Amino acid sequence: MLGRFIKGQGDARLPQPVASSLSSPSTDTQLEVETKDDDFLALKVDLHRHLIDRFNLAALESASKEEILNDIRPIVREFVRARNVPLNARELDQLTSDTADEMLGLGPIEPLLKKDSIADILINTHKRVFIERRGVLEETSIRFRDEAHLLRVINKIVSNIGRRVDESTPMVDARLDDGSRVNIAVRPISVDGPLVSIRKFSKRPYSLERLIAFNSIRAPMVDLLRIAVQSRKSILVSGGTGSGKTTLLNALSSYIPTKERLVTIEDAAELQLQQPHVGRLETRPPNIEGKGEVRQRELLKNALRMRPDRIIVGEVRGEEAFDMLQAMNTGHEGSMTTIHANTPRDAISRLEQMVGMAGMPMTNDSIRAQIASAIDIIVQTQRLSDGGRRVVSISEITGMEGNVVQLQEIYHFVRRDVAADGSITGEFRATGVRPRFAAEVATLGHHFVKDAFNPQVPL
Repeated sequence: MLGRFIKGQGDARLPQPVASSLSSPSTDTQLEVETKDDDFLALKVDLHRHLIDRFNLAALESASKEEILNDIRPIVREFVRARNVPLNARELDQLTSDTADEMLGLGPIEPLLKKDSIADILINTHKRVFIERRGVLEETSIRFRDEAHLLRVINKIVSNIGRRVDESTPMVDARLDDGSRVNIAVRPISVDGPLVSIRKFSKRPYSLERLIAFNSIRAPMVDLLRIAVQSRKSILVSGGTGSGKTTLLNALSSYIPTKERLVTIEDAAELQLQQPHVGRLETRPPNIEGKGEVRQRELLKNALRMRPDRIIVGEVRGEEAFDMLQAMNTGHEGSMTTIHANTPRDAISRLEQMVGMAGMPMTNDSIRAQIASAIDIIVQTQRLSDGGRRVVSISEITGMEGNVVQLQEIYHFVRRDVAADGSITGEFRATGVRPRFAAEVATLGHHFVKDAFNPQVPL
């Protein structure tokens, strides 16, 4: 068995303990709690690098977990002993089992996928792997043996969802079993070798209350959004890449009544809705002959025939914006989506451009009227320079004035200063404007707390 999986003896010396780049100095209680986990993660990373240097990775493709366990158990025991790591028998068995799972799974990055505090995994060829944690990028000590090793892992990812990546189709969007989003680019468009970007999602879905604990939003703002969702106001979440749009959309969806039927439409299925009555639709790229593509616009048209109470579009990015606005204006109030934009006003401009891509004979004024009628609230998210994610603005669309869509901001985030460690200090404030729909939702039994919109009262 050993001859089948393990290569020639070569240099069998064990690597000496090194400081892992995954560990970072503790700056608060949460970091101190994570230190032990990071040390164990560093151990697993070093162990995995040691194993991939010794094993015949191609032969492992057809191996069972039991076969791999039998082969790596003595190597793991020797590795741990050489590093003087204090593990009892149960912990040693767990380390061996975890390592076998990783070798059968996605290889060196498997420990990172299991680490919930890591938000992004960025593979820059087989030589370098970065992660994003708490909004900050850091390089890890993880390496793939060579480009062929990385390509084997890539093929595992794309084959699970029936897609392919090669010279003829060098780019692909995919997802992992847990819903994490994956983008892959290989040669010839990736000059130095394969590039893989994995956007992970928390195994425990974020709630708006949990976002309060992370200082991303304040309680009165949550109260406003909760009432808006429950009273079927259509919401557009706007923000840049990595600003937390999908996380916020997931959190908002938790306030949708469980009796309603939801249909989600996404490029790569990543929403984690908690309602029992959810129909999930996902786009399909064209096959190698250029046929069989299913776009978001076709899925939106099909969703209207599925008797949804609300339609949730993961991200609107093209001509499907026209059909989405039509749905919101024809009995599907309370629908939600996200859009890439830097400000609420930019979000409206982008929607206008996307509707124009549908090729319908509509004037700019009629497009803006559709937007003003369909969308009630725009929530702007932003990732600040210190890595923190904030809801920096909540605005209400109040209608048209002339040929301009009217916006009134209800809450916003005011930056005050930058601390010595680079963290941004600021505060959430009300603007003093009371939402126009407050009187309407009061008839449904929803009431805002006193001073919720008082700009003199800190949130």
